[in-house]
Amino acid sequence: MSAKKTSPTPSDCYVFCIANQKGGVGKTTTAINLATALSQLKKKVLLIDLDPQGNATMGSGIDKNNCERSVYQVLIGENTVEEARQRSETGGYDVLCANRHLSGAEIDLVEMESRELRLKNCLAPVLDDYDFVLIDCPPTLSLLTLNGLACAHGVIIPMQCEYFALEGLSDLVNTIKRVYRNINPELQLIGLLRVMFDRRVTLQQQVSEQIKQHFGDRVFETAIPRNVRLAEAPSHGMPGVVYDKKSRGAKAYIKFGSELIERLSAKS
Repeated sequence: MSAKKTSPTPSDCYVFCIANQKGGVGKTTTAINLATALSQLKKKVLLIDLDPQGNATMGSGIDKNNCERSVYQVLIGENTVEEARQRSETGGYDVLCANRHLSGAEIDLVEMESRELRLKNCLAPVLDDYDFVLIDCPPTLSLLTLNGLACAHGVIIPMQCEYFALEGLSDLVNTIKRVYRNINPELQLIGLLRVMFDRRVTLQQQVSEQIKQHFGDRVFETAIPRNVRLAEAPSHGMPGVVYDKKSRGAKAYIKFGSELIERLSAKS
């Protein structure tokens, strides 16, 4: 995969997928809290929930069951992004919501022309409205995930520092390479984010070092600690960064947002 700079300039919008084919790794938590952190750092953000479970929608303080216009309606052409997006009052960013209707998108998209590019084409008219578009992908390599990867400039991979996570990571990196070669020549691995990280656990330290040896500076310096306040926040309909600003998890995501912005500025 090429290491060249992606197409956006500092004034353009960066589109990033938050992806991991392994479930339960803090993917949605990262999407919600990174969106909040970036908004608090004065960036305009759109969060797209591409997971039919709708957890990113609920975690943003929006009731997925009352979303008449969602990413599903956008993908099948019934609504535009402008018509469907909603505001997360708790997070300070816009949301393209998801609910159970998105489960049917796989079937509906199969017969559509350029089915893997539906999201990219729908997003094009609103990119000037944002500094960042973050896409919370489902934990499977589905047509929905492919739509996310096809329109993204890069992928951020949240991962736990556990033995079995390394195997899943290899599969995801290979998927990114295939999409890069066949569909989206702008797609890059932006970086790996260590989540639920406990430096006191020897195994986690060892896996972390293995990841650093293999991926080098593509491993973000910031690591998100295991933090109960981050886990509690979705039940209150708000991101952890807002739920408890003083928690270790909230501070880590703010630091991560700053690191991401600095990295992108350095490459421009």
